[in-house]
Amino acid sequence: MTDSKRDAFLAGERHEDIAFYLAEDAVDDLGKLRDYGVDVPDGIVIVVDGENGRNAFQTATGQDPMAFAKQAMAEDGTVHADLAGGDCPEGDGPDHAVRFVFAFSEEQNEEVGDLYAEGDVIHAYAQCECGTAYSQKWVVGER
Repeated sequence: MTDSKRDAFLAGERHEDIAFYLAEDAVDDLGKLRDYGVDVPDGIVIVVDGENGRNAFQTATGQDPMAFAKQAMAEDGTVHADLAGGDCPEGDGPDHAVRFVFAFSEEQNEEVGDLYAEGDVIHAYAQCECGTAYSQKWVVGER
């Protein structure tokens, strides 16, 4: 995959896709996934169409993506704008490195209000080495 798929996703041009980051030590064999993603420091970012993306995320992490997202919504945190990491709300250092990120986007929807009235929205959910799951959402282009 070229970085253009991730760039298009982050620009709000791939609402049908799922993006996810996997840290090198989060899965048994990241090498098999390198053909499907973009190498980033300490891992890989993959952008795949919706259903296949959810299935790939679950296979790689052992987590149901929507159950994970629901869990992560309970804790606000900072997910890096490039989806290749985050800042755990419980602390810093190697014990608080991101293991994986799951993200999707939604088109602007003025009827819903809030962020959705301002533009397309990225939803990102992260899992830390310490076990903390957290989330962040933002309007495309504002980070």
